[in-house]
Amino acid sequence: MTSENIIETQDLSRHYQIGGNMVKALDSVDVQIKRGEYSSLVGPSGSGKTTLFNLIGGLDRPTKGKVYIDDVDIAKLDAYELAWLRCHKVGYIFQTFNLIPVLTASENVALPMIFAGKSRKERTEKAANLLKTVGLGERMNHRPVELSAGQQQRVAIARALANDPTIILADEPTGNLDLNTGLEIIEILRKLNTESGVTIIAATHDLKIINVSDSLFWLRDGKIERTERKNNSNREMQTTS
Repeated sequence: MTSENIIETQDLSRHYQIGGNMVKALDSVDVQIKRGEYSSLVGPSGSGKTTLFNLIGGLDRPTKGKVYIDDVDIAKLDAYELAWLRCHKVGYIFQTFNLIPVLTASENVALPMIFAGKSRKERTEKAANLLKTVGLGERMNHRPVELSAGQQQRVAIARALANDPTIILADEPTGNLDLNTGLEIIEILRKLNTESGVTIIAATHDLKIINVSDSLFWLRDGKIERTERKNNSNREMQTTS
């Protein structure tokens, strides 16, 4: 692995036994994601993109192969070390938002900071600043049911940034949003990427996200079908067997 790659997978596979059948959700995948890139994992339903997303984020364990984050093989981390990685290095944004209904927007954003050991004062101030960053400065005390889908996704983005991660994993971040709101969310993510240098990896089939991505990894039947990377203003395409 080279230092310019923040994430690298080697021969990564995830197989499931369903009844008498072996299902290869992911099959010998090699991916390199450069530091500061906006990358997209693209493919139809069942192609393996969410499985790859979960393995990269340490949410699942591979059947074989390796995932490296900053040169660290995350399979070798114990439960405490993996929890630290998820808390401090990786932020997660989910299609279904995963906000806690009884908590306000501010409390939802502050929650990861509790696990990071931040003081109440730090949590409150930072949650307020993050919600202002995503355009929800006037909605801090609203609960999820009082927010639109787009506003809930903004809260989820703010929560993902709570502990200053170097990587944001976004699983279908525009999947439940209308066109205009989806464009707003993409703009927020792209701004975070360009201004803060956060590496963003999105699992998506949304063409709007694909258009702003620096690199694309196209999956089909658990394999990388091809990869595409922008080179200056152009995109170079490399077909992978």
